[in-house]
Amino acid sequence: MSDVVPPEVRPKPAVPAKPPNVGAPSPSSPFPPQGPGVGGGVSALPPSSIPVPIGVQGPRDVSSHSVSHGVGHGVGHGVGHGVGHGVGHGTGHSGAHTAAHNGGHAHGGSHSTSGGSTLLGYIGIDTIIEQMRKKTMKTGFDFNIMVVGHSGLGKSTLVNTLFKSQVSRKSAGWARDDKIPKTVDIKAVSHVLEEGGVKMKLTIVDTPGFGDQINNDNCWEPISKYINEQYEKFLKEEVNITRKKRIPDTRVHCCLYFISPTGHALRQLDVEFMKRLSHSVNIIPVISKADTMTIEERQEFKQRVRKELEMGGIEFYPQKEFDEDMEDKSDNDKIRETMPFAVVGSDKEYQVNGKRVLGRKTAWGIVEVENPNHCEFAQLRDFLIRSHLQDLKEVTHNIHYETYRAKRLNENGGLHPITSNDTQESNL
Repeated sequence: MSDVVPPEVRPKPAVPAKPPNVGAPSPSSPFPPQGPGVGGGVSALPPSSIPVPIGVQGPRDVSSHSVSHGVGHGVGHGVGHGVGHGVGHGTGHSGAHTAAHNGGHAHGGSHSTSGGSTLLGYIGIDTIIEQMRKKTMKTGFDFNIMVVGHSGLGKSTLVNTLFKSQVSRKSAGWARDDKIPKTVDIKAVSHVLEEGGVKMKLTIVDTPGFGDQINNDNCWEPISKYINEQYEKFLKEEVNITRKKRIPDTRVHCCLYFISPTGHALRQLDVEFMKRLSHSVNIIPVISKADTMTIEERQEFKQRVRKELEMGGIEFYPQKEFDEDMEDKSDNDKIRETMPFAVVGSDKEYQVNGKRVLGRKTAWGIVEVENPNHCEFAQLRDFLIRSHLQDLKEVTHNIHYETYRAKRLNENGGLHPITSNDTQESNL
């Protein structure tokens, strides 16, 4: 490293004796005293002895004024042009220039405001994001969606449209000889999807038979039981003496609840289901087959549904109390004002203006699924997959699962570790 050529400095008068308060920090100074000749604003070191960090340019156009003032805290924290232009507490590039010309106490961009050290060069902390990305691409991740609603609302079609593949079973309806199930059945189907090198194990949990009976009392109980069983499986894996390196995650991260497009109000079953399960799973209400209503009818129905949910004290995702900061609150407020999403699902393509689009063909035209002027499917997809997928998983783990875990441990006084031979599962 080449030596820094000291600038020409005019002779200064003799320095008087050090007053008693020299070296003590001023009331406005955020730095501790630096010892004789440093905190007093008087040059105690010749300019040539001022250290310049590796990789940082030396002083340029140094005047006697900048030297006498730039030695202050610029020695203790001297980085960048803090030597040449760093008046007061100037450190870093931009902060030193600002301090030099404005006489303020500017801080450089790399200086830590929490008392950390100034970085003298590149370390590589920012590569942690790339490391996490590579690891996720190797291991993949799980995402589990439950769809709930009575038959004929297009649950399977919408899920297939969301992921642009046949990931959910499609029912052609009940045949004349088929018997309608007397209870709600739970069926889970898993698929591995890969896009851009990222693998996702997607599990679709269907609930055929929900709301199809004449008497639908307690028809939500099998669903609630299934959700709690998945929490129990995960909890037992956690308390094992020898735990798996990666615990299989079958917990339900999201529940799409399909509301019938009646245009009037929610059914009592809708209100009761969401009220009972909103504290154990992330519920996202959607209005299915929105093309059966006009735009005005759709907006009025959405407002009526939001009002009923608020009056019933029903919390749907994203919950207001889980907003982490003002940015989250601003983004989630826009989403909450749009919900419930009025959607249309279709896995058939049609030619529209020279382009192949997903849509539903009617006598008066084609309803384009991904056209925001026709329905809110694109908003649901972006919200569910592109912006809040990871948050859905985190809320499930940190809120809903932790609530279940704390309740179980308080009830039993703590779960005892189990061996791999113990396969008994409790049904809550």
